[in-house]
Amino acid sequence: MNPSRPGKRRRPGEERVDGGGCMPKPQVSSNGIAEASAGPPPLLASRLTPPALPEPLLLRPRLTARLDAGTAGPVTLVRAPAGWGKTTLLATWARGAPEPGPAWVQVEEGDTGERLWAYLAAALRGVGEAEEEPAVPVAPPRPDQLELLAAALAARDRPLLLVLDDLHRVTDPAALTGLEFLLRHTDGRLRLVAGARTELPLALHRLRLAGELTELGPEELAFTDDEVADLLVAHGAPLPATAVARLRERTGGWPAGLRFAALAARDRPDPQRWAERFGGDQPDVAAYLRAEVLSGLTPAARDLLLRAAVAPAVRADLADALTGRGDGGQVLAGLARDGGFLHRDDSDPPWYRAHPLLADLLREELDGLGDDERRDLHLRAAGWYAGHDRPAEALRHALAAKEWERASELLLSGWPELVPYDREAAAGPPPPAPPAEAVRRDPELALAGAAERAYAGDNATAAARLREAVAAARSLPAPRRDRFRRLATALELTLARLAGDHREVRDAAARLLATRDPAQVESPDTDDPRTGEDADLRAVAGTALGLVDLAEGDLRAASATFGAALDAARRAGRPRTELVCATRCALLHALAGELRAAERTARAALEMPSCQGWSSRAECAHAHLALALVALHRDQPEEATAHLALTGAAGGDATVAAAAALCRGALLHDAAEPAAATQLVARAREELASRSAAGDLADRLLAEEADLRSEQGDVDTARGLLADRARAPEPAPVLALALARVELRAGDVRAAGYALPDWDAPAAGDWPLPVRLASGVLEAVLARRGGDDRRAGRLLERVLDLAGPEGYRRVFTRAEPAVRDLLAAHLDSGTAHWPTVSDLVRGADEPADRGPAGAERALDEPLTERELTILRYLQSILSNVEIASELSVSVNTVKTHVRNIYRKLDATRRREAVRRARELRLI
Repeated sequence: MNPSRPGKRRRPGEERVDGGGCMPKPQVSSNGIAEASAGPPPLLASRLTPPALPEPLLLRPRLTARLDAGTAGPVTLVRAPAGWGKTTLLATWARGAPEPGPAWVQVEEGDTGERLWAYLAAALRGVGEAEEEPAVPVAPPRPDQLELLAAALAARDRPLLLVLDDLHRVTDPAALTGLEFLLRHTDGRLRLVAGARTELPLALHRLRLAGELTELGPEELAFTDDEVADLLVAHGAPLPATAVARLRERTGGWPAGLRFAALAARDRPDPQRWAERFGGDQPDVAAYLRAEVLSGLTPAARDLLLRAAVAPAVRADLADALTGRGDGGQVLAGLARDGGFLHRDDSDPPWYRAHPLLADLLREELDGLGDDERRDLHLRAAGWYAGHDRPAEALRHALAAKEWERASELLLSGWPELVPYDREAAAGPPPPAPPAEAVRRDPELALAGAAERAYAGDNATAAARLREAVAAARSLPAPRRDRFRRLATALELTLARLAGDHREVRDAAARLLATRDPAQVESPDTDDPRTGEDADLRAVAGTALGLVDLAEGDLRAASATFGAALDAARRAGRPRTELVCATRCALLHALAGELRAAERTARAALEMPSCQGWSSRAECAHAHLALALVALHRDQPEEATAHLALTGAAGGDATVAAAAALCRGALLHDAAEPAAATQLVARAREELASRSAAGDLADRLLAEEADLRSEQGDVDTARGLLADRARAPEPAPVLALALARVELRAGDVRAAGYALPDWDAPAAGDWPLPVRLASGVLEAVLARRGGDDRRAGRLLERVLDLAGPEGYRRVFTRAEPAVRDLLAAHLDSGTAHWPTVSDLVRGADEPADRGPAGAERALDEPLTERELTILRYLQSILSNVEIASELSVSVNTVKTHVRNIYRKLDATRRREAVRRARELRLI
């Protein structure tokens, strides 16, 4: 906020308003209403002062600070639909500003241009008098008088702040044109802060391009978890952190919804339980949404939203299929542009999803449609999903439409793609159970219902329908009975995996593979349709077994199993199963230190069509974690952080959580936060142990914790952590390496050498490559400390031979301080890796976070470091809003960087920019 002259604060409208010969001179009467001597209606003082603030009021300093910063430029726009707290924010900021504060005008429906300018003149004159600045003439919007007003404002010593709330209500083009004229010709002395529900017809694009527009939208106005907790406390309804997070998720951070929830929760006997059930079908919330959101939409837009509520998210072509019209893309884009209640992702073509509370209300209204109309919608949705390789969604809608024959056909043709691989439950009520008579005629129909329930996460109902199907299938003829047994076994396999019963998973997988055609097992014929059936069986069974191996920490077995399942899925043409296997293979490559294979596999997975949209976030998270590990080992911390931020959707996976903790811990260490890194890794190790997952990742977490503690001087605790396992006859290499580091930090060089594993032995070829490299570097350091420089050089050269092809840097740049001296000495003595070592010597002091050499030279104007970071996020499905949240910057900042990226890469859209960047090897 610009400093203002201290003194008594006089609100605009509290003194006479000089009409400048164009308007009468209104003055405030005893009842607070400005009266005019004759002519136009009086000016209301209530429209010239910020409104009263709600109680209890939650101060939001992060937003008022944004407004303070925004007033350094000509225009600050707070734009969001109803209930997002625009007026409350503006009033809080205006009332807290130094005296005399900004001029304030509340715009109302029906304001003519003349009426608006009367209020503007009164507000501007009131502030000018309070500041003892030169008089501001009152001018209606005529060009000559606008110039007088602009000249008077330009002559001020300090900028004048003007708040126009609900500016979207202005419909007079001449009034808006006059406002633009003032902004252009007041020499920066007029600073506009506007609140609006929709995009304004002002020429904001010029200000955006010039970087002179500050925008706050629903993304910024949404409450954070901490703000939700503070609001609940202020209303006397505190909730536990988990319930707070759930309430924020259910409301999307919408301030009005949260205030409704807080007001109601304090009167409930069990506020936590009530908050879990809070939704858009609550009477107060539903009434507000109908009056303030839906009532302002066109009939076509409202009809589209209602019909689209049959699905959790829609694309333009799905919307067209549901409405029977062809305007879905235009209507959806317009609704999303206003923001707040319809969100758009960045896939191509984009998917749209309603705000959670609005989705609740729309589903309630959908239930009010006639049975035939709802059935028709489900049939349309089923047809669209089936035609777009989404059999799980197609099955759900076919069952909801009671199209029993179609549901059975979808099961028979798409059963491998009906296997759930994440915990995301379907939106809306479950479809009805098939009637008993239909199940007796077609037992596979009950299997279809069971598969749909398993996919939706309702394991108990799925198991019950499976038992019903098995009972009805006893009289099936032999060929059909064999097919039924295969499908039922596949469902048993799914339910066992979802229940975490690893032994039953292995047994069910063996039973499923036993149903394979012996002829195809002996000699697969690619032209035989049974070949596809055999590949389906191997893909489904192999994927389930790979997930069990991964959960148990057997990374080597998981890698082999997923590799075979990936080949089978590709052969069978099952894109979703292929995606699951490919992302896990990428992660396993990264954990093994095979950086090139990890990067290649992960990027290919992220390009798959099945990796687009909200529903695939959990499955694609593994690929982003793989890329984060690759970037970590290549000492590219910003890129690692960017990819790591995209792995949250897979947080329920114990292996992913452990691998992500290792990556985050390393980044914290490199950022000089060893205590935070230690705490994170220790917590992850305990969590992994509580999930009964063991193996290599558990050893890595233990080794990392011991290494971090010894680096901070707590050698005894580090030794205690490693005491039993690292001193075993055949310790895990990563634990032996950790013990060697601990002993070296304790000053016992001999013990360090004794503990160090033999990293160059033939058996070490099976170790994770980072462990081999770190062991080799440490042995070279020990050799140099022992005075054997020649041996140290030979060891370092061998490590460089292993590290070079994969692009490793961190093992050198973030190692013990002695490594830099070792590298410098090696540079002087001669090496086949001279350019690499030279770069590493510099990088040991200033780690590089950049793409491959030469990429920048292909651009006329290189990308900045921040633009490179944003570019890495553009590979994901995160929206600009979510990217801004991950980087803790404003959405406008992200949008500005994105525009610069497009310009520098000569691209017009996101996917094109990513493709061009990959061609240049920038990402």
